[in-house]
Amino acid sequence: MKNFTFCLLMLLASAAFAQKEPITFEAGGQGGTWTWNVFENDTNPALEIIDNPDKSGINTSLKVAKFTALKTGQPWAGCESLQGVDLGTFQWNDTNRTVKIMVWKPVISDVGIKFDTETGWSQGEKKVANTKINQWEELTFDFTDFTNPPEGNGTLGRIVIFPDFDLDGRDQDNVIYFDNISFNASAAVPVAPTAAAPAPPARAAGDVISVFSGAYADVAGTDFNPGWGQSTLVSTVEIEGNPTLKYAGFNYQGTQFATPLNVTEMDFLHLDMWTADATAVNIFCISTGPVEKAYALAITPGQWVSYDIPLTAFAGVNLADVIQFKFDGGDGKPTLYLDNLYFYKVATSIPTLDANTLRVYPNPVQQGLPVRLGGEARQIDLLDLTGKAISSENNASMLDTRGLRPGVYLLRIHHHGGQVQTTKLLVK
Repeated sequence: MKNFTFCLLMLLASAAFAQKEPITFEAGGQGGTWTWNVFENDTNPALEIIDNPDKSGINTSLKVAKFTALKTGQPWAGCESLQGVDLGTFQWNDTNRTVKIMVWKPVISDVGIKFDTETGWSQGEKKVANTKINQWEELTFDFTDFTNPPEGNGTLGRIVIFPDFDLDGRDQDNVIYFDNISFNASAAVPVAPTAAAPAPPARAAGDVISVFSGAYADVAGTDFNPGWGQSTLVSTVEIEGNPTLKYAGFNYQGTQFATPLNVTEMDFLHLDMWTADATAVNIFCISTGPVEKAYALAITPGQWVSYDIPLTAFAGVNLADVIQFKFDGGDGKPTLYLDNLYFYKVATSIPTLDANTLRVYPNPVQQGLPVRLGGEARQIDLLDLTGKAISSENNASMLDTRGLRPGVYLLRIHHHGGQVQTTKLLVK
């Protein structure tokens, strides 16, 4: 009986220090009837609980929170729950240090989350930027380095959310939705890919120069581990039966071609990369001299990312005399997996585009990379969301995104048959 009483008291004590979660804003759930205070947002329009405006993505919830970040508000404008009442009081432990939130935003900017006590004690906010716009995305915040309040500083009991934390300021009012805030144990991060890299498309032999791929004939005699003093350990591993380059203990790594490659007829360098722990990776094209030029690869941990790099990005390198690749940026000696390294050109035969063959790809597109239509349009107009014209191209099959800020744009495509179509374009 004593043991039962002790266990019951421990259970009640644990329940007294736990978040009321998940915060879903649904009827009968957490968040929807909480007292949310909006701060530092000029006139401080209230946080609204509304019907989900976009159930097409990962969030099919009925209700979500709507926050309007005013152009005249502070970068750190946000909202907070009622201290000690709405969220309850809690302590950090091994089961709640990973906080997740779904957001829908029209811009790329930081989202901040902070927890504080009734005395005002806090370790500040964690910030994570969204990578997608005009669609739902789940962001993960890691609070494993946070501690519980020192004695005399109160108890954690309030969540503070900064939906659009942009120190550069806003060009407009930004309407942001957020939902499904949960507190979970940290999920195990995969350390190696379980699926092979995406298979490259079929290309004519004259349209590709392959260095490493299973789809095309590779150039002969390439040395993937020249002795440049690197700590990187290079091996070839099979993933779903597909040979893949593995760089373990990566600091930098070269690739030496048996004979110089003439890639002047090519348009792009393609590669696929997977990493769980790299934070910065650059790839260089190198010609005799040596003359080299770096290109920084945007990283998304834990998944294959495909890169199509315009060869114009390697300005100064003699593309008729490419002798090497180099990868660097390996702080902390992470592990990389690489596949499908090849140069390619766009097929010279471009079909006429009509409304039945419209294809805008890639979309979203990385800033600086071209957008293709899969054929030739009579005219392509690039507009902002207000309808203001930015640029126009005649008899074109692609659009240059260099100089565009990240955001959402409109493409107005005039077909040779007379039809006109408008579609959204997301530049990351």
